[in-house]
Order: sequence, then structure tokens, then C-alpha cells
Amino acid sequence: MISHAKEICLLSIVMPAKNEAAAVGSTIAAIRRQYPEAEVIVVNDGSCDETAILAEAAGARVVHHPYSKGNGAAIKTGARAASGEIILFMDADGQHDPADIPRLLELIGQGHDMVVGARQKGSQASMGRGFANGLYNRLASWMTGHRVDDLTSGFRAVRTDKFREFLYLLPNGFSYPTTSTMAFFRAGYSVAYVPIHAAKRIGKSHIRLLRDGSRFLLIIFKIGTLFSPLKIFAPVALVMFALASSWYGWTWWEQGRFTNMSALLYSGSVMVFLMGLISEQITALMYRGRE
Repeated sequence: MISHAKEICLLSIVMPAKNEAAAVGSTIAAIRRQYPEAEVIVVNDGSCDETAILAEAAGARVVHHPYSKGNGAAIKTGARAASGEIILFMDADGQHDPADIPRLLELIGQGHDMVVGARQKGSQASMGRGFANGLYNRLASWMTGHRVDDLTSGFRAVRTDKFREFLYLLPNGFSYPTTSTMAFFRAGYSVAYVPIHAAKRIGKSHIRLLRDGSRFLLIIFKIGTLFSPLKIFAPVALVMFALASSWYGWTWWEQGRFTNMSALLYSGSVMVFLMGLISEQITALMYRGRE
């Protein structure tokens, strides 16, 4: 376990912020009381309020985006600017309690490469978002073969050198936690979870349920293709093969012939399976190239 003093020397805290003037100052102040020597970086993602001014006044280093590029883009900017060997990502809206930081760092000190603050029941979240997060967690657990307690939490500590390996994979939107978690699992890095309680955010949320919810299926497929494409393509191919066989059996019984629909479904199932196999090899080569 690394000492508290060494944790401070190696620690960079990165907070993406867009119009978070209501909470950013008090959040930074709470961090400063606990880790006065830590590097605190606020990435001002095109805010049109006093977020940057209040962050600087509270003692943070502010990196500016001239316009809003997205939460994931802010995370990448902060990761590139950080000088610490450990980066802790947290929100600037008051949801994450700085008092939980030592618990994440303790597991980093025990040898883990990424430690995620897993939101427990009672943490603020709409029923729809809670249901979606539950589906994400189950899907990721199936994909990785490991229990995933919170795939989408933005409160996480990582080893800087390992996180930077995957910056090119991270999207500019809100799904960077999903992508980074799956990338760490795929690379064989150690991921751990610490139970936390996320408070109600201060200010207005930038997530829109209808707009961002429409990306649900795309994120699911992205998770699959990022970690193990064959686990997505093989079941689809199997279903198509079963449909083809069922249709063939029915038409042979009723009409005594093999129809074009059966041929289409059989050929489609083979094509989907081969696409999954090729995607699996491409994914393996992609991670091998990063090594």
C-alpha cells in the first residue's frame, strides 16, 4: 500500500465542467482541504457562466475548451494535461464526495490499475437511468466474465500510463466510463470497485433522457465489439440459423421444397458468424498493437 504522502505527490484530480458554477468552487475547496498538494485540473468545456473563474479562485488549474466538445473530450484533455502518476476523475457538480477519494486510492496502492466508485441503491438517479445502468452492468459482466458493479460511474482512479493507452478509443460523449472499463478488462488490467453514495447534483443535468437514451443500443454493440465481438455476432448467427432450419422444416413438410427464404437465412447466419470472427481478430490485433 502506498503511503498517504506518496499518494498526494502522485495524484492528479481531473474534473470536466460545463456550466457548473453552482458547485465547482465548493467541490474544489473540499478536495484542497483533504489533499492540499494534489494537482487539481478543471477542464472548462465551453462554459458560458463563471465556472472557470470560480475554479481558478478555489485553487484549480483550468484548461479551456473554446467550445463544448463533450464530457469524454474533456476527460481526454484532462488526462493529457495531468502530471501525476495516478489520475482521479470526478464530477464537478457535487455528486461525488471527496471523502471517498482515499478509499479508491487505497485499492490503487494495493496493485489495481483502475478503481471505480460504484453507486449504491439510494444514490440519485431516475428509474430509467437506474434500469439502463443495470442492463449495462449485466451485459458487461457477461462479456468480461467478471462482476461489473457500475459500468457508467464517472468517479474513478486510474494509473495514468495505462489510461493514456486507450485515449484514442474514448468517445467525446458521455460513454467514456463504459469504454475505458471494457478496454482495461480486455487488456488484462486489474479493475476493482468501491461502494459509494452519489448525492443529488447541484445545478442542471446535461444528460437528456430521450436524446442520450437513443444511443443505448449503439453503446451495447460498442461494448460487445470492443471486448468480444463474437459474443454479439454468434448468438445472432445462431438465431438466424434456427429460423432458417424452422422455416425449412415447415416448407418441406407443407410444400416438399427448399425455399429462397431458407437459403437467405442460412447464408445470412454464416455471414454474420464470419463477420464476428473477423471482428474478433481485428480487436485482438488492435490491442496487440497498443502493447
